[in-house]
Amino acid sequence: QVRLVESGGGLVQPGGSLRLSCAASGFTFSSFAMSWYRQAPGKARELVARITSVGGRGNYPDSVKGRFTISRDNAKSTVYLQMNSLKPEDTAVYYCNAGYNSPLYDAWGQGTQVTVSS
Repeated sequence: QVRLVESGGGLVQPGGSLRLSCAASGFTFSSFAMSWYRQAPGKARELVARITSVGGRGNYPDSVKGRFTISRDNAKSTVYLQMNSLKPEDTAVYYCNAGYNSPLYDAWGQGTQVTVSS
């Protein structure tokens, strides 16, 4: 079955950086676009980065553009999210999923908590 395991979150000061990882299994990773989402308390889940099956620069909403970078290693079935210049409003639980325009799988992972605070 599909399994998505996110890691790399933590507590960081404003302006700091974190690198998230998502290890995927149960599907042909290299055939699918992958995306990162986040959900802050009391808010809907939102897309923060997406990348095609073959990689490339990725696509981002204005809220994170220039600060976040998505990448992938198809040999390791892992997608990454490098987050720089973090802001308190980036505080959320971060999730990954397959798909480009919408999440492909209902089985979300546990997510990884990112807290940006001084």
